[in-house]
Amino acid sequence: MERLIVRGGNALNGLVEINGAKNAAVAILPAAILASKGKCVIDNVPDIEDIHCHERILGSLGVKVSKLGANTLEIDSENLNNTDACTEDVRRMRASYYFIGSLLARFKKARVELPGGCPIGERPIDQHIKGFEALGANVEITNGAVVVEAEKLVGANIFFDVVSVGATINVMIAATLAEGTTILENVAREPHVVDVANFLNTMGANIKGAGTDVIRIQGVKELVGCNYSVVPDQIEAGTFMIAAAATRGDVTLTNVIPKHLESISAKLLEMGVKIEEGDDTVRVYVDGPLNGVNIKTAPYPGFPTDVQQPMSALLTTVPGKSTIVESIWETRQKHAIELIKMGANIEVEGTIAHITGVEKLKGASVVATDLRAGAAMVIAGLVAEGETEIRDIEHIDRGYPHIEDKFNKLGAQIERRH
Repeated sequence: MERLIVRGGNALNGLVEINGAKNAAVAILPAAILASKGKCVIDNVPDIEDIHCHERILGSLGVKVSKLGANTLEIDSENLNNTDACTEDVRRMRASYYFIGSLLARFKKARVELPGGCPIGERPIDQHIKGFEALGANVEITNGAVVVEAEKLVGANIFFDVVSVGATINVMIAATLAEGTTILENVAREPHVVDVANFLNTMGANIKGAGTDVIRIQGVKELVGCNYSVVPDQIEAGTFMIAAAATRGDVTLTNVIPKHLESISAKLLEMGVKIEEGDDTVRVYVDGPLNGVNIKTAPYPGFPTDVQQPMSALLTTVPGKSTIVESIWETRQKHAIELIKMGANIEVEGTIAHITGVEKLKGASVVATDLRAGAAMVIAGLVAEGETEIRDIEHIDRGYPHIEDKFNKLGAQIERRH
């Protein structure tokens, strides 16, 4: 098993280019199979394991996937005729459920094995099923697979019981080819929801309101291939912003949308971190003392749940007391045990982490319990005395392309070992 060895003590300095958004790309690739004519050329696709999984799933369905460059994929779905997505790759990743909505929209049927993903709490797909059934599909879960079928899909008014990014995107995808108008209410507003809607519209869909509480979809007869570039990754950007602050460095992020980062920037500014925004850049640096803050995760435009674990690593060495309340996933504080191994002062009560800053962390052997917890361990290793060994890094590779290379270019010392 591979592991990362992080030698701490170096302030990060320099420029780092942020990749395309993982959470957008893992929905856009399945949505590309809606193109019954022409090819989709998708640029700014992150080179991560979740994307490689999607490429293999697409191939198993009979889709032709070609790599045109380091971050560009061509997807040809004209001859797609298989509606069964039942492979090991489907079982191992959460975002494979987007194949349900995509296959249902195009073929009015699908069989997709239940998805996996990070162990961060209960992640039911009941809101997805509610949406598919409202559009006219019959949904059954048999032998570990979701089986959906419909004579036809007809637009409907759908109110989600909880704000769910996955359900918003999946039902939006399914509704693009439904007859009539679909209105989705109480939807997620994250940047990647907007990006998937923009991609579908570029293919010929008629979607309005993405980014607000209500999305209106006028069904169309067919979708066709297009050229598209994935939005910059809000979460990767937030991770590097936090790492710059944690190491008391000076880092400029390029290929970002500063507005998407406002909730993260606000907390860093409150902490005493300096931030300078450009059109598509953000500079993060520290030139004075920092202080603790209180954070509560919330759906966009609130503080992202995917950034709270890296933020907790930063707060372990910030003087004073801080509190992080996780309101999205009930077991997303497992990383606290690993930070405590490094000398952090953290008390966890259910979904609340009480953090008292310590003078320094010390290197230790730790585990990446999930994707964003892995990023937290890297940040903790960067500020710790001595050497930190991070195991189970396959979680990190699912969402951060070549994480050691990008950090090392900023002055870090991270080595990947087998």
